[in-house]
Formats: sequence, C-alpha cells, structure tokens
Amino acid sequence: MAAARSSQGWGQNAERAVLVAVEFTGEWRKLTSAAQLARKAAAVSAESGHDQTAAATEPLARAVDLDFDASLAEFEELARSAGAEVASTLVQRRPRPDPATLVGQGKLEEIEGVIASTGADLVLFDHDLTPSQLRNLEAKLPCRVIDRTQLILDIFARHARTREGQLQVELAQLEYQLPRLAGRGKAMSQLGGGIGTRGPGETQLETDRRKINLRIDHVKEQLESVRRIRRQQRQRREAVPVPVVALVGYTNAGKSTLFNALTEAGVLESSRMFATLDPKLRQLQLPSRRKILLSDTVGFIRNLPHTLVTSFRATLEEVERAEILLHVRDASSLMMDEQKAQVEKVLGELDVTRKPVIEVLNKVDLLPNEQRSHLTGGLAVSGLKKMGLDELLAAIDEALVVDPLIRVKFRLPQSEGAILAALEAGAVLEKKQFEGNLVYVTARGPASLLNRFSRFRERS
Repeated sequence: MAAARSSQGWGQNAERAVLVAVEFTGEWRKLTSAAQLARKAAAVSAESGHDQTAAATEPLARAVDLDFDASLAEFEELARSAGAEVASTLVQRRPRPDPATLVGQGKLEEIEGVIASTGADLVLFDHDLTPSQLRNLEAKLPCRVIDRTQLILDIFARHARTREGQLQVELAQLEYQLPRLAGRGKAMSQLGGGIGTRGPGETQLETDRRKINLRIDHVKEQLESVRRIRRQQRQRREAVPVPVVALVGYTNAGKSTLFNALTEAGVLESSRMFATLDPKLRQLQLPSRRKILLSDTVGFIRNLPHTLVTSFRATLEEVERAEILLHVRDASSLMMDEQKAQVEKVLGELDVTRKPVIEVLNKVDLLPNEQRSHLTGGLAVSGLKKMGLDELLAAIDEALVVDPLIRVKFRLPQSEGAILAALEAGAVLEKKQFEGNLVYVTARGPASLLNRFSRFRERS
C-alpha cells in the first residue's frame, strides 16, 4: 500500500495550493455550443419571422459562463476535500491546449510569480496532464504539480476504509504512475551512473517500470482474493433472494444523508466530495412489507477518469446487480441537468442504462416554497429533513417487478398461528375475520411469501 500512503500524505497538513483552471473556448464553443445556438436561433427566428441570432446568443453565453463558474467552484471544493488550502486561483481562456505545458509560456510565468508570492506547496491543474506536460511543468515550476486525476485519487485514498477500497485506490494510482515515469532527469540514467555503468544493463526507468508492473500484478491478485470472498458472501445472500436498490448520483448530492434517513444506518454524512467510497448495504422494509437491500455508492463527477471507473468496478457491482437505481439529484444546484448528464454517462460506461430508474430530487428544503412547487422530473425529497420519504418508498414498491405483489384470500384454521404470524410480518393484511375455529384473511404481499401457503387459499 505504499502508493496509496504516499499520495495520501500530501493532503493531510493543509498544504497551500495554487489552482489553475483552463477553458478551451475554441473547442468547447465550436463543438458544443454551435449546435445549441443554431437550434435556438432557428426556433426564435421561426417564431418571430426574422433573424434573432444575436438575441439567442446572449442567454447561451450566460449558460457557458455559468457552466465554467460551476466547474471552477467544484474544482476548488475538490482541492479542499483533499485537505489543501487554496492560496490562489488562476483562470486562463485559450483556443486550444498548449502541447508542451497546457497553459503556454506567459501563463506559466504568472503561475511561477504567484507561487513565489503565496509560498504555495503545489499547483493543482483542473485538467489531466499528459506525461510530457507534467514533466515540463515540474521542470519549470519550483513545487509539485498535481493534475485532476491525481487529485481525485488522493481524495479516494483518504476515504478508503475497507481492504478492497484501499487496494482499488492503489491499483488506480499505480496505473496512473506507469506512463509518467519517463524522462525524470538524472534519476532515469543508467543505474549507478558514470564510468563502469555503461552497457546493456537495466536503466533506472526500466527498474521502476518493472517494480510497478510487479506491484500491479500483486495488487490484482489481492483484489481477486477479496472479490472471491465478496462473491461467496453474495452467493449466500442470494440463496435467500432480496432485491437490491442502489443509490447513484453526483458527488455531494446527499446520497448518504438520504440513505441514513431511510435506514437509520448512521453512515458518514459529509459535504466533502467522495466522502462515501466503500459501498454500504442495509436492509429496508417497504410499505408492502417486502424487504430490499439499499446500497449507498461512491458519487460520480464530471470528467471522472476512466481508469477510476475500471478500478472501482467491484465497488460498483451493487449498481450493476441492482433491480432499481435511485438517481439522487441535488435540486438546489444550478447545474442539476448537467450533473444528471454526467451521471448517465458513467452509468453508460457500466452498461446499466436499461435498468429502471427513479429520479429523486433531494435537498428540496433548500428551495423556497414557490420554486419547490414547480419542480418536475422526479420525486421531491429531503434526506436531511426527512421529507417525501413515504412517497419514495411507495415508488420503489411500485417499480419493483421482482417478487411481484399479489392479493390472496386465505382460510386458515386458528391452530395455524405460525402462518398467521408470518403473514402479518411479511404482508399487509387488508382483512381479518374470525368465524368459529377459522380465520379468513385477505393479504397483499410478495408472491414468494403468499404462494408458500397456497394450500390454505380460499376457493371461490
């Protein structure tokens, strides 16, 4: 676990960080905004009968600025979640990335000046850096350089509690490091260096690469061992089938708060990003008396590195195996629709887009009543204030197709008290009537339970 610990270490003592965010106006506006602008302008023009392109452009420009501002605020929150103190935030808008340093020579000199004036310990880039860009930036700046993926990996390392979570973090870190070994100056020269070391011997780069590959193989073996145990546990659990309902959503959408409100599990609730890393499972009884397993999972984020989705596939197995997904969305966020698109993108990578999804608009307690009444596209709830939970449980009950609800009339001898108790515990008794030594019961509940007592079914 050396890799996990070393990355974790830099975030523990509130190191001062300079944040660098770059908006590539040429690519983003051409590829993304142009189509939206054309559609909007065409619609306005069709309504008014004349060209309204300029009028259509203004709200779109505001939307682009809002998106960038929200992305910048999210980046700052990522830095704080890693334990960094934000010393300064620099923004650059440029048509395309500089292939050597991402930001170009002028901005690089500005970053260097800010580091000197603030005494910063590291620079955080809100973009993934290529190995050559990282190498060039480290050569020119007087402190460490961390890109977006490495920052998210560090946060994951801080929050991994289980053995499996820690192994997954280390695997992702090692796979991130491997292509970035090349070209680290004198450290990569022939082992020993100088006279007597030249020849076909192994270079330091080759040694480091071999060590990392060996460690990757070892971590994968350990992960497979842990996953084998998980599979055995799941097989025992599936021997008595209980459907799984998984909470998914953008990071900090309030999934853990809602999970606690529904299950009283007492898991960690935090405004920090990725506070939940290891999956949590708790049993929950629905209004129909059916039981489900509710799963709380890691939150998603825009531009979630693909290597993380791959490394954490085992953590997300509960999402893949779930009967229903509860997509928890932050109703108070200005970027709610954009966040929804990001979550759906990750769900697409997991190939679970065909599963039934219940949209849950969380944090409605933060909205004024007038705005709350106009919410559409999902169930309005508040995990913090425990609002709308009954409606949510009823919606889960309605959407669950595994072990469907049926209504059965029973004619039971009073001596079958154990059966009556089982019906009362696992189904809703809509009618119960005693006549002599018989009990007439109308029960609504899961087919798996009621069909067990079909011999007592009342014949019409």
